[in-house]
Amino acid sequence: MLSASDRTHQKGMANSPTQAQEISLMLRAWSDGDTEALNKLLPLVYDELHRQAHRCLRHERAGHTLQTTDLIHEAYLKLAAQAEVEWENHAHFFALSAQLMRHILVDYARAKHRAKRGGDVPRLSLSKAEPVAAGRLDVDLLALDEALTRLAAIDEQQARVVELRYFSGLDIEETAAALGISPATVKRDWTTAKAWLGRELKRQ
Repeated sequence: MLSASDRTHQKGMANSPTQAQEISLMLRAWSDGDTEALNKLLPLVYDELHRQAHRCLRHERAGHTLQTTDLIHEAYLKLAAQAEVEWENHAHFFALSAQLMRHILVDYARAKHRAKRGGDVPRLSLSKAEPVAAGRLDVDLLALDEALTRLAAIDEQQARVVELRYFSGLDIEETAAALGISPATVKRDWTTAKAWLGRELKRQ
C-alpha cells in the first residue's frame, strides 16, 4: 500500500505547474551565476529529493546503514557542485539527482564490499520497479551498475530510462519530460532495456 507521501508525489515532480516553473526559474538563475538562487531552491526541491532517496533505498536490503537524509544531503552537495551545468528545467534537475543517487549508492556498495573483503554485495530486485523479462530477477547493485554502463555504451537513452524509472521512481510521463522524448518512446525503451538487462544479469 502506498503511503500518503507516495500518493501525493505520484502527481508529479512538482506539486503544481506554478511550482515547477518556479524551480525552473531558480535553476536558470543559478546557471546565470546567482548563488542566492541555490539557497532558495532547496525548500522547493527537498520533498522530491526525499521521495527519490526513499525510492532508491527501498530497493536495498534491511539493515542498510545509509539513511534517506544522508542520501539526500550527499546528492544535494553533489548537485550544488554542478556549477557548469546549464539547467534546462526542473525535470533536468531531478534527472541528474537520480543519476547522482545511483552513483552514491554504487560507491557505498563498493566501499562495503571492499571492507568485507569479498563479502555479500547489497542485492535488489528490478521486479520492484516492474517485472524484468519473464519474472523476478534478484541482482546485486554493482552488477546492475555495470550492466547499465554496458547498456549506455550501446544505447545511452535506454540506460537513462532505466536509471530514472528504477532509481528515481519516475513514471512514464515524468521520464519523458526529463529526457525530452515522448511517453511512447519511454515505454518502448523501458521494455527493450529490461529485456536486455534481464539477459545480461542472468549471466552473472
